[in-house]
Amino acid sequence: MTATRVSEKTALVYDDLFLEHRTGDHPECPERLVAIRERLIESGLWEGRLHVPPRPATDEEILRVHASEHLERLRAAAAGRGARLDPDTVMSERSFEVALLSAGGAISAAEAVLDGRVRRALALVRPPGHHATRDVAMGFCLLNNVAVAARHLRVARGVRRVAILDWDVHHGNGTQEIFYDDPTVLYLSFHRWPFYPGTGAADETGAGEGKGFTVNVPLSAGTPRAEYLDRFQTVLEEKVKPFAPEFVLVSAGFDAYRDDPIGGLGLETMDFATLTHCAVELAESTAEGRLVSVLEGGYDLGEMGRLVEAHLAALDSGGG
Repeated sequence: MTATRVSEKTALVYDDLFLEHRTGDHPECPERLVAIRERLIESGLWEGRLHVPPRPATDEEILRVHASEHLERLRAAAAGRGARLDPDTVMSERSFEVALLSAGGAISAAEAVLDGRVRRALALVRPPGHHATRDVAMGFCLLNNVAVAARHLRVARGVRRVAILDWDVHHGNGTQEIFYDDPTVLYLSFHRWPFYPGTGAADETGAGEGKGFTVNVPLSAGTPRAEYLDRFQTVLEEKVKPFAPEFVLVSAGFDAYRDDPIGGLGLETMDFATLTHCAVELAESTAEGRLVSVLEGGYDLGEMGRLVEAHLAALDSGGG
């Protein structure tokens, strides 16, 4: 029997430890979360809701989606007080500890929703995760937070079908790879094309039993906002709703915002509210409203707080 929901407001998952992933002069910096937290406090959206403390993901939980060699490489880099894993992806002394808490934070959010403590949750975690493949850290990502949460829901909690909606401007190659042959997790990505990391063509649709359960919508940089939003609603209705997910996860990137310094797809701040309303409507129609949003990219420090504010307010208000 599920517990009585204590609040209809969206729960937040956050911890100051997420600021200890020190990246130096890098777009994926602690100031991203500082800007978000300050804006949510200023707007009155921080207080008056359930705050779920994250806990570190266990090795068992990580190894459901990542290779043991990958986990050990990250652990060794941390023991060596950090490393540059590739030109984009760095680790400092506490980065491995933070990455475990980030992945565990996504699980904590999912558990709070599944246990009926709250209808929806937003995990304000870093580093982001959707580029991390089974055995490679890349694209600012160390562990694949949303994939860890999805596999936890499937294996540990018996959720039969999970949908992952990814609107980060970059294709989530890691999430796609992890679930490419899995018919129980549908992965949908709206992303700029051609663009980093070079994956996400429309004909990448899954393999084996997972054929048809990967849905990529590559978009050119000049795609009109109205076309983006209309296609998003259409694909949810035609591709995701028939899958009847029992839980919806969102890889919530905000770098499709028009002024993002490393992304940009022309979206305005309130377009993220529209995307969020669509995601909530999907969750309400098939998953008893169960939805968790996990922070991915978004690098405009001046607008980041307002982007997440629009997203959180839409999560609070439901399907519109």
